[in-house]
Amino acid sequence: MFDKVLITGYDPIVRTMRFVLFSLIFIFLPFLPLTAQKALTIQNKKTIRLYDEAKALFAKGELIHSQALLENALEREPRFMEAMLLLGDVFHTQKEYELERTILKRSLQVDSAFYISSYYNIGEAALRLGDFSEALSFLRAFRNKTTDAQSIVRADRLLERVVFTQKAMADPWPIELRNEGEGINSPYDEYWPSLTADEQTLVVTVLVPRSDSLFKAKGGLLPRSPQYFREDFYVSSAVGDSLWKPRQPLPGDINTQNNEGAQTLSADGNWMFFTACGRPDSHGSCDIYFSRRTQQGWSTPVNIGAPVNSPFWESQPCFAADGRTLLFVSNRTNGCGGKDIWQATLQGFKDDGTPYFGNLTNLGEEVNTPKDENSPFLHHDGQTLYFSSDGHVGMGGMDLFVTRKMKGGKWGMPLNMGFPVNSGKDEIGLVVNARGDRAFFSSDGQDRETTGKDIYSFALPDPLQPTPALYVKGKVFDAETGKNLPAGFKLTNVKTGQLVVTAQGQEATGEFLVCLPLDGNFAFQAGYPGYLFYSGNFNLSDTHPLDRPYQLDIGLQPIKSGARTRLENIFFHTDSYQLADESDVELGELVTFLTENPGVKILLEGHTDNVGSESYNLELSANRAKAVYKELIARGVDAGRLDYKGFGFSRPAGSNNTPEGRSRNRRTEVLIH
Repeated sequence: MFDKVLITGYDPIVRTMRFVLFSLIFIFLPFLPLTAQKALTIQNKKTIRLYDEAKALFAKGELIHSQALLENALEREPRFMEAMLLLGDVFHTQKEYELERTILKRSLQVDSAFYISSYYNIGEAALRLGDFSEALSFLRAFRNKTTDAQSIVRADRLLERVVFTQKAMADPWPIELRNEGEGINSPYDEYWPSLTADEQTLVVTVLVPRSDSLFKAKGGLLPRSPQYFREDFYVSSAVGDSLWKPRQPLPGDINTQNNEGAQTLSADGNWMFFTACGRPDSHGSCDIYFSRRTQQGWSTPVNIGAPVNSPFWESQPCFAADGRTLLFVSNRTNGCGGKDIWQATLQGFKDDGTPYFGNLTNLGEEVNTPKDENSPFLHHDGQTLYFSSDGHVGMGGMDLFVTRKMKGGKWGMPLNMGFPVNSGKDEIGLVVNARGDRAFFSSDGQDRETTGKDIYSFALPDPLQPTPALYVKGKVFDAETGKNLPAGFKLTNVKTGQLVVTAQGQEATGEFLVCLPLDGNFAFQAGYPGYLFYSGNFNLSDTHPLDRPYQLDIGLQPIKSGARTRLENIFFHTDSYQLADESDVELGELVTFLTENPGVKILLEGHTDNVGSESYNLELSANRAKAVYKELIARGVDAGRLDYKGFGFSRPAGSNNTPEGRSRNRRTEVLIH
């Protein structure tokens, strides 16, 4: 985000500190010479008056007028050092780095010892101009001339940045930006994209003028201030692979006359967390709020409260695809310094349905630095984190980085995403699709004739890609009446027993989307009070086509006599009735169901394929059903609520003529008595 941060305080990005002679609007460094402490280098009173007026105009941001007065003063007094240095700051503020470099070199020709920080500022300007050789030369000269320890550290840091930038630009990624088109972008500023896992819904923050007619009358050049602009959310739906329907304001009670921004969507698009500042229920300057999608639009936002929100500054949430992890940025004092990325875990829900979080942790020194980290995005694989930072070595401002989770849960060394993803400007707010091959972000589009930020995307180079993730989507309904049900979902790794994803279906439609990490065997359960749970299994590998997500509509059986479900995650060793360890997840789910429904009695049914004799399979199926029966009793279920029976291959669920059919026939089912 750019000058909008002055409006909302969402993302105050601190530009790399340059050395300035004057304390009018910049921070004054203690070792620099103060104009109040020594006489000016000229004595002409008329010229000094021009200079004093230029200083006052510079302080008010009237740069053009300040520049004209300083140039007039230098025509009168070509050796007026203070005027040259202030003009250098004017040019820097205007991003006229060539002019800045020229005037500062002129000052060194007049008196190279008057203000040695000019060497540093020339080096920085040369870096911005891509003149790496000169940048290195002047920065090294500054480092040799200064005796201030803080200045030496600053010079070393910028020298490191020059070397890195030179290497990055010499070996750029083959990236081509794609403007996301008129459905998303406009003459206004669009930024901070949020994308659902199925890539069908895109929400962006838009800096909209309070008066569209005034915006047009001024040619789009209104000052980006609260007087003229506010931030609102807009949403668009995909049309094909690369087109978007015309965006619309996010429906419901979420947009206000004030500012809302820095949003994150849940993977299914049903939840949103975002940042707002200075509201009556705020815990501090900026807090994180929650809203859910309903039939009427988005619900009235609710402050998610402590411990995420605090008297400090909280912003830029990222709600992970696991349905439990919330990353956010805070400047609270017990971190690594500056703004840090923090993590919280979903603990439950308040009476009004608002999620609340706990288990607050700092991501640690592998990610966070004494400076600022921003815009975390945890990919759907749960292992790859994208974020921006001005504390790790980069090209200037906030650069984008990627890091991957290692064994033990720590994050690896962050990798700068290089050029042209990064530049000397601030890059923040990048998100990556579930497939892991395309990134979306906001850019000012330097090749465009118009001004302002747009949403762009680009193909992500292989070394920067996460592990791809699939998803399953569909809806849940009452198998008898067809009524839509907002079921709850769990995805659990059957080998480790780790809960990987939790999700909730949409309240009115029963629609759901659950992300599926590649490379694992997962139990997939859906449940709703008053119904027999659904058991599914996804045994995934990296060979599954990424363009073929799973579609699954689920009819849940009301809890009553005759209702049945197949236990897809009960596993036995081959030709054995010994339960495999991978059955533990399903057994736990069945125990939970029976505990929550104490009046239910069930029959455990064993079924086989037709390989082998009828008597052999009948005995095998009965022993397998008995093994489940005995394990449930061992886990505390009353034996009087359980029965078991083997059916051999007498009730096939599929053809015994194919491997797939025989696999479906080998099963354990639950029947409610």
